[in-house]
Amino acid sequence: MPGVPTRLRVGDRFDVLDVPAEAGHAALERLGPTGPVAVRGERMLLLVAAGGAEEVPGLLEWLEWGSLPLDLTAVGTGGLIDAPLVPATEPAPGRDGLRGAAFWLRPPEPGCEVETSLPTLSVLGGTGTAPDLARLVRTLATQCHRVRLCAGR
Repeated sequence: MPGVPTRLRVGDRFDVLDVPAEAGHAALERLGPTGPVAVRGERMLLLVAAGGAEEVPGLLEWLEWGSLPLDLTAVGTGGLIDAPLVPATEPAPGRDGLRGAAFWLRPPEPGCEVETSLPTLSVLGGTGTAPDLARLVRTLATQCHRVRLCAGR
């Protein structure tokens, strides 16, 4: 069906952290490479290792963010996301057919297994340059909180 984005099943090969784009951009400036990242409207989708979504509530508690409302959603097993339509480039504003569509800000590396480049909780499971999941969640939580505070002004 034309205009209907392809849906990707989450939880088998990767999970997703869904945050406000403003918070996500600020976090990326501080963290550097994180693995694949997509943007959909005012939201940023950061791919993390499968099983990471299950760890996020416990990490937020451990990092002492658990009692604060954060606009940080972890999507894991059984979840679906729209597949990014435009690799590595932001569509021009108002371009027909792309309004609200997800696009790659940092696409998966060509020819690379996506699972090996994603942030993971275990130091033993992590490879490459992606930060560990705890560091990623801490940075995203901080930036989500800052965005919320600034919006309340």
